Amino acid sequence: MNTEPESLQNVFDSAFSGMSQAREAYTPQLTLREVGTITSIATGIAKVSGLPCVGFEEVLKFPGEVYGIAFNVDEDEIGVVLLGDYWQLHAGDEVERRGHVMDVPVGDGLIGRIINPLGRPLDGKGPLASSLRRPVERPAAHIMDRAPVTVPLQTGIKVIDALIPIGRGQRELILGDRQTGKTAIALDAILNQRDQNVLCVYCAIGQRASGVAKVIASLREKGAMDYTIVVVTEGNDPPGLAYVAPYAATSIAEHFMEQGRDVLVVYDDLTHHARAYRELSLLLRRPPGREAFPGDIFYIHSRLLERATHLRPELGGGSLTALPIIETEAQDISAYIPTNLISITDGQIYLSPSLFELGVLPAVDVGKSVSRVGGKAQRAAYRAVAGDLKLAYAQFEELETFSRFGARLDEDTRKIIEHGRRIRACLKQPEFAPVSVPAQIAVLLALTAGLFDDVPLAQMTDAENAVREAAVDIPAEVCTRFDSAEKLSNEDRKTIIAIARQALEEFTPRPESKPDLDHGTEEDTQPVPQAEPKLKAGAKPDDTKSEPKAALREKS
Repeated sequence: MNTEPESLQNVFDSAFSGMSQAREAYTPQLTLREVGTITSIATGIAKVSGLPCVGFEEVLKFPGEVYGIAFNVDEDEIGVVLLGDYWQLHAGDEVERRGHVMDVPVGDGLIGRIINPLGRPLDGKGPLASSLRRPVERPAAHIMDRAPVTVPLQTGIKVIDALIPIGRGQRELILGDRQTGKTAIALDAILNQRDQNVLCVYCAIGQRASGVAKVIASLREKGAMDYTIVVVTEGNDPPGLAYVAPYAATSIAEHFMEQGRDVLVVYDDLTHHARAYRELSLLLRRPPGREAFPGDIFYIHSRLLERATHLRPELGGGSLTALPIIETEAQDISAYIPTNLISITDGQIYLSPSLFELGVLPAVDVGKSVSRVGGKAQRAAYRAVAGDLKLAYAQFEELETFSRFGARLDEDTRKIIEHGRRIRACLKQPEFAPVSVPAQIAVLLALTAGLFDDVPLAQMTDAENAVREAAVDIPAEVCTRFDSAEKLSNEDRKTIIAIARQALEEFTPRPESKPDLDHGTEEDTQPVPQAEPKLKAGAKPDDTKSEPKAALREKS
């Protein structure tokens, strides 16, 4: 019985002796910490003093795990952009230097995740499995490290792939008024990258939380989150996060590009990014310029979009394709921010609200849209099929405007208008319904060959679907030429046209059933057959006319 207290006493003695030995063996190491104080707090920014060695864009740590970026480095104080909730910060609080610039986690562990620009997960799936980090601000690739854009990025949208093609490594601006389908085009492009070995990064900048949730739900429903990373800042986040978001998304995409992979990044949208930067600049007392934007607003977007490129094969051959989105006001594409981005990017896709109201979806205005690079990257099969399509569509739009005045049109003009209406009907496409390359080429070839001209406009949707379904019957050796640089031979064109013509037989009226405008239809010219009355013996043919009258008199 007495052994238990003795054994417990021995345990305590050994534990305390071990603790004392560890305490004696420990030698504290002195580390240098630079600490300053907050002098003032405003909406999204802070003024800090007492840190004379801080560099531009260095990260500072505030109480409550709030971080900031040194933006204005003046002689007496530092203007800091805050990257978190700053309501608990007060003047006099301590600020600590972190000794590095703003960075973000990168790697395969981010695929399928939803994060904020600081790399913190927002999807409730636990911490990120990533040990690599990259600065959000990095210099763009040198010109000698770049290769020409030669491979197309198929969006699955007929009007874009045929008339405004995009290449891998290109920067194509999407602009238009509110609620004209800008985000829908970007989402369709992401959905079409399934099985195309293209990673996607969707960056929501200052969007409504409900809108972001809808986009993420669509990506999950269509299975696109398997190859997509979503970087989110909502409308109620500090303006500093909205400013950092596109740079963080680009750094994540650059990591995969430098590994030799093809990446698509969508900035939705840079209007909110410019407004956030304007807000921060005015709060930091930077001098305003045109439309109250600071003088370097062009530079912040150019240094972002210049990072999109196609690398040389010696550097892995990866590509980074950028689809920035811009919101215009009252169709004014000559405003300050839209003209800046039009001059930075390699083309633009303009969405017209008038086409949107008419139900022409996607509402792409072909006349105001252009791709300055994608035509070189477009497949030879597309160039052969869609070469005359843009010119025919432009002629149709001019003649359609002219015909609204009620002028009498000659036969050639009427044919051009009817053909243009069928081009417009074929270029319509519902949301989240990407079209494969063989189906697109079959439809466009049938369109340029005039096979749809005899189809009634009311049946164009069904006729086009029939041609798309029949595209499965295109021989495999012809389909292989779609994805190569080879041109379509005459035999290939004849094969595709024959398949399309067979699919359109049920929608094309037969010649014998067409009405004869001069002599009327056969039903109009032939009398209605009537039962001939039998003649009585000795009666004349004229006597039969009186029989029905007599019968009527008897009935009355």
